[in-house]
Amino acid sequence: MSSSSPLTAPDSGPATRSRWAWMTCQPPFTARSALLFTVTSAILAATPPEAAAQRKFATIDSLRHIQSVEPRTGPPGTVVKVYTENLPLQARIHVGVGAMRAGFEALAEGTQDIWGEVSATVRIPAYATWERPVVFIVFNGNFSPIGISDPFHVTNEEGLVRRAGRITDEGLGCVTLRDGDQYMYALAGDLGDLKPGDEVVVEGTVTVDGPCDGADQIAVVNLKR
Repeated sequence: MSSSSPLTAPDSGPATRSRWAWMTCQPPFTARSALLFTVTSAILAATPPEAAAQRKFATIDSLRHIQSVEPRTGPPGTVVKVYTENLPLQARIHVGVGAMRAGFEALAEGTQDIWGEVSATVRIPAYATWERPVVFIVFNGNFSPIGISDPFHVTNEEGLVRRAGRITDEGLGCVTLRDGDQYMYALAGDLGDLKPGDEVVVEGTVTVDGPCDGADQIAVVNLKR
């Protein structure tokens, strides 16, 4: 099986770098807005009502699950390797990053190899916030989404994330929180007398695939009701 070439920014002269900077950083308002509208609308249209009730995964039923994102935590500027080999063959693919129900921005484009693998190297944008996770999406040449990743947890300079949400009872034997994107987190640390239904804002360090049924875990250092 052949390997894919990473989708990284080319370095073949000022003109090419300028085009890449346009694509990755500051697309014209009209083009960028059209892209965000197209991708977001397609995702919302593809989302069944029960999707928000799924456990921690970002995967939407009609989209393929991007198999590998490494690492899955880090501050803005973190270089992330995205790999998957389960997507349908396309003449051209694009890789983007964004937040659920908030639109996606294309960061790289290229082609799949003959076996269908997609391998991309993407940098977390400077505007990403520690208050919500982002996901990577692969879409075809017509900007129709075909694959989506589990969440990448953007941290601040101290390595913390902040999540606002509601305490839930998931039947897992641990304290859990669902944020505004309906991602579930297991909470650890000094949690006081939290009970299901409480609305809180927590700050802490995040561990992916934690000990509570594989849910991503936040070790809480600050908690506000």
